[in-house]
Amino acid sequence: MTNLLELYVKLVGLALVGFFLGRKLPTTVPNRLGKWLFSVGVPISIVAFLREADLSGQIWIAPAIAYLAIFLGAFLAWLGIKGQAYLTNTIPQESTQGSLILAAMVGNTGYMGFPIILAMVGKEYFAWALFYDLLGSLFGAYGLGVVLASHFGGSVGNYWQITKAISINPALWSFGFGLLLRQVNIPNVVEFCLEKFAWSVVALSLMLIGMRLSRLNSWHRLPQAAMSLAIKMLLVPLVIGVMLPLFGVTGAPAQVMVLQMAMPPAFATLVIAETFNLDRDLAVTALALGAIILLLTLPVWLWLF
Repeated sequence: MTNLLELYVKLVGLALVGFFLGRKLPTTVPNRLGKWLFSVGVPISIVAFLREADLSGQIWIAPAIAYLAIFLGAFLAWLGIKGQAYLTNTIPQESTQGSLILAAMVGNTGYMGFPIILAMVGKEYFAWALFYDLLGSLFGAYGLGVVLASHFGGSVGNYWQITKAISINPALWSFGFGLLLRQVNIPNVVEFCLEKFAWSVVALSLMLIGMRLSRLNSWHRLPQAAMSLAIKMLLVPLVIGVMLPLFGVTGAPAQVMVLQMAMPPAFATLVIAETFNLDRDLAVTALALGAIILLLTLPVWLWLF
């Protein structure tokens, strides 16, 4: 309970700081901060946290669990759309269907998931969250997510550009370098500075979330967003979380997997929605509402698992 309260103070406090800064500072600031975190901050922090992470056990199953959660979320959202059409005799526009499925698929397992895992489970099991995000959520969003978005948005994506964007992702490269550098001895001073830098990046990531939320002004589409969030943040973690012992995943690793599955929709869903002309209002509403709901659902998942 002490750890949870401390997490809430940091999570809400830093996000609020970012929210107020986002209202006051020029729009270029969060954009530049986001680019710096993407290119420099997050990759270096991945290397730092990987040095203290435990890579033993069934850690390679984490991406498989991520894909299972992604496909289950998409399937349940599709069923929800069909059920709504059957009960109401109305079929949502294809752009709305695309945003509904995207919001139920991919979670914010990086900028929001990493700080929560580090605070509640610890650095020892951080690699489970890392494998889930970089080898699961990343490809789920910019692979399957883009394919679905191009279908529902009625536009044809440049799949070569998508492949290129994934292959040059700095976080993926730092993940590889971090694995190689685990066995390299570095001076204690450098290790200390690296760790402090990594935690500073976590704080900046939470502030960036607040900055981005400060720019979201739409609260339309609440009922439809609620359906996607119920699937993404409640049904999928519960169903797969109960199944985790069947895969041999228990204890702290299972807690990491459940928390990652229970994250609100990723900001990538809004980027994809805007790129492929999906329902932007629905994507925005799901992002904002999901961040609020997380504060209510987080203690439940920690108690259940």
